[in-house]
Amino acid sequence: MNESAPDAGTLRSFLSGDARELAPQLLGAVLTHQSRDGAVSIRLTEVEAYLGPEDSLHPDPGSHTYRGPTPRNAPMFGPAGHLYVYFTYGMHHCTNIVCGPAGVASALLLRAGEVVDGLELAQRRRPTSRTPADLASGPARLAKALGLTTADSGRDALAPPFGLELPSCTSGPVSTGPRVGVAGAGGSAEYAWRFWLTGDPTVSKYKAAKPRIRKQPAR
Repeated sequence: MNESAPDAGTLRSFLSGDARELAPQLLGAVLTHQSRDGAVSIRLTEVEAYLGPEDSLHPDPGSHTYRGPTPRNAPMFGPAGHLYVYFTYGMHHCTNIVCGPAGVASALLLRAGEVVDGLELAQRRRPTSRTPADLASGPARLAKALGLTTADSGRDALAPPFGLELPSCTSGPVSTGPRVGVAGAGGSAEYAWRFWLTGDPTVSKYKAAKPRIRKQPAR
């Protein structure tokens, strides 16, 4: 980690860039959440970039913002450095860090990481994990280990009780590929906006989206 960490203003300026360019630079960064139960810090090892609506400069059919702004995805249009946390499949939370200039929708989904502080608390939150490497291997697991829910959506990840530290040096080789579980064109090789630290044991397994089966009209 950096001995002289940049201040929140510098970090926000950095995060105001293009999510696709920021993604590999955020690998190795450490996100911390200090809750009433204690602190957990996770070193990011896998992220996915998501951009904007279909009528924007960078349309992204895999993004929650593709059909335009809603109360749910509003944080993605907000200032860089804030969190966008959503609930999916009726059971999981997933966490994003908003990127780009305010008003331009983009974010990085935090897919996986290594718990580097608060291991015992993370294990209590994730009792089904078999190994430390499994604690935050996947976006739902990562959010659970950090203790994040939709109540945290819109909060500033660069201010207490959160903290973000960028890596002080390159964390190693980076691989890229299609995003996980994204249906349609957004999950294709054309949108290979998933980035991960090559060979890291905490990186999640790739799963393509299941093809949607259209119901035949009744005759």
